[in-house]
Amino acid sequence: MNTSRLLLTFTLSGLITACGGGGGGGSAPASKPASSVAPASSVTPSSVATSSLAASSAASSVAPAISGFIVVDQFGYLPDAKKVAVIRDPQTGYDAALSFTPGATYQLVNLDTGAVVLSGTAAPWKSGAIFAAAGDKAWWFDFSSVAAPGNYAVVDVENNVRSPGFKIAADIYKPVLKHAMRSFFYQRAGFAKQAPFAEAGWTDAASHIGAGQDKNARLFTDKNNAATEKDLSGGWYDAGDYNKYTNWHAYYLVALLHAYAENPTVWGDDYNIPESGNGIPDIIDEIKWGFDWLKKMQNDDGSVLSILGLSHASPPSAATGPSYYGPANTSATLTSAGAFALGSKILATPGNAELNNYAADLKTRAEKAWVWSVANPNVTFRNNEGASAGLGAGQQEVDDAGRATKKTTAAIYLFAATGASTYRDHVDANASNATNWVDVWGEPELTAWLYYASLPDATSSIASTLKSQYQSAFNANHNWPAVRDGEDPYRAYIGTSNFTWGSNRTISRKGLTFNNLIDYNISGTDAAEVRNAAVGYLNYIHGVNPQGMVYLSNMYSLGVHSSVNEFYHSWFTNGSALWDRVGTSTYGPAPGFLVGGPNPSYDWDGNCTSNSPNSGCGTAAPNPPKGQPAMKAYLDFNTSWPLNSWQITENHNDYQVAYIRLLSKFVPKP
Repeated sequence: MNTSRLLLTFTLSGLITACGGGGGGGSAPASKPASSVAPASSVTPSSVATSSLAASSAASSVAPAISGFIVVDQFGYLPDAKKVAVIRDPQTGYDAALSFTPGATYQLVNLDTGAVVLSGTAAPWKSGAIFAAAGDKAWWFDFSSVAAPGNYAVVDVENNVRSPGFKIAADIYKPVLKHAMRSFFYQRAGFAKQAPFAEAGWTDAASHIGAGQDKNARLFTDKNNAATEKDLSGGWYDAGDYNKYTNWHAYYLVALLHAYAENPTVWGDDYNIPESGNGIPDIIDEIKWGFDWLKKMQNDDGSVLSILGLSHASPPSAATGPSYYGPANTSATLTSAGAFALGSKILATPGNAELNNYAADLKTRAEKAWVWSVANPNVTFRNNEGASAGLGAGQQEVDDAGRATKKTTAAIYLFAATGASTYRDHVDANASNATNWVDVWGEPELTAWLYYASLPDATSSIASTLKSQYQSAFNANHNWPAVRDGEDPYRAYIGTSNFTWGSNRTISRKGLTFNNLIDYNISGTDAAEVRNAAVGYLNYIHGVNPQGMVYLSNMYSLGVHSSVNEFYHSWFTNGSALWDRVGTSTYGPAPGFLVGGPNPSYDWDGNCTSNSPNSGCGTAAPNPPKGQPAMKAYLDFNTSWPLNSWQITENHNDYQVAYIRLLSKFVPKP
């Protein structure tokens, strides 16, 4: 990474990189461990952007400056994809004092040759309307007709400014997928991150394997009893915290399994993890790593433990506190039953005895978990409430309806793995109207139902109904109508109300709901239209957003102009001289982590409004992200309690698997 290049090219697209930030994690907001912090940076968005505008006003003989008012996918575009640069004029929000009027001539310029390959005008979005979710007016410069591979930029001739550079190529997203998948390697607990697998700057010894830690974890409600000790080492840190939540972990495995099964030929064996080169796609190796921990969490009677709480430090190997686990509960056991079953179906590989034996063991575990869950339908454990307060930051327990849904989902995967009619009968008896789960909030049962409808032995009438309902739902509300009518100038419509904690997960899932039409053979699907709709959501994460920011951490090695420079994570902690921030710390955080994204519900901690606020509060909640239009409720910061940056910038494996699955749809087959 060229940090001098980074520091010299701040523009409005990099305004968030000049400030400090926040992040969300977990399936629902949850408190995080307190720590002493400094106030957020006093650098303002307008001060950064104004200096850029001054630079861009130079004479036309000067090379165009990169402008944050022209946003593009900073990795690039596929040759056959729709390609739209968005030109923005802020009206409300942190940049409302700035303005930009597009010139009469826009060009697509080859950065290697200087040749103008396309010339035209920028078309106003909705006749100059303001897009409320972003507080911007917008224009589109469509260069979809250009398919020739190369390095390009969109240039506003009269204003003498341009977009960040980007590529057009069939394999532009392949290296991005590698980085995104490698985030799971960096999240491995109990495993040394050493060269040549860990990149320079992000090496660390194996964590949480000292006395009283994961290999000798004790029951949280009986901490002094050595008889409760279990070896629960392995698995992944869940998010910016190191805890390991069974319900969520099992779902990550399901999502990764679907990502592989939906497009098995795009996954390489060259992601530079210790298992690379073994003849098995690295995504399968990472899935096995996740299953190895989940297997340890299963008791002999088939039940599955709910959570393992870990201590925190930077780097992870410096954490010395004890590890405690929560008891088995029904929800974790049902989610694990589904994961074990799907794993047994997908990992079974003709001619590979090792994988076949592994898959057979998963199948046995799935059926044992099902039997226990049926016999124990209402065992709950709320890990961070009441007497269990302090065991993990996030709450993963569900209500009666949630357990019923998990049971049906598990039955779908058990039927796929075993073909037993008892599971199919349960599925058919609980088939629900697809119009209720076509939305992003329907995950993970959305994928499970579509998967069931694709099984050759599924009840044909149920399968047909599910597919037709999905198709009908997609033609209503904010699916095809929103895309076809261009309801979002940034081409990633989810509706203002869906910009909540973890909005980047929502964006990724919404893109997947479109691609499901292809993956699960929904009739009447125009594949080209579907792919162009889905890729718009990917473009958003890659820079087509009001921040002009790639919402992945430290991606400068791939040539982007502005990506996440810091995010809430216990390893890459605030104030760390090594890992806090790109361009300030020695290394900054590791690359490839997706952050939660804009969250208009952000607020500082309640302590800050008390009679005795913490000194880290400052005089006001950071603005941004507070008090902004939904898509501008973002700040590139890593300030823990009491400014609670995790509401905005924390990574989470749930976000990561949704993004990876969407991204993989646009990686070419070898």
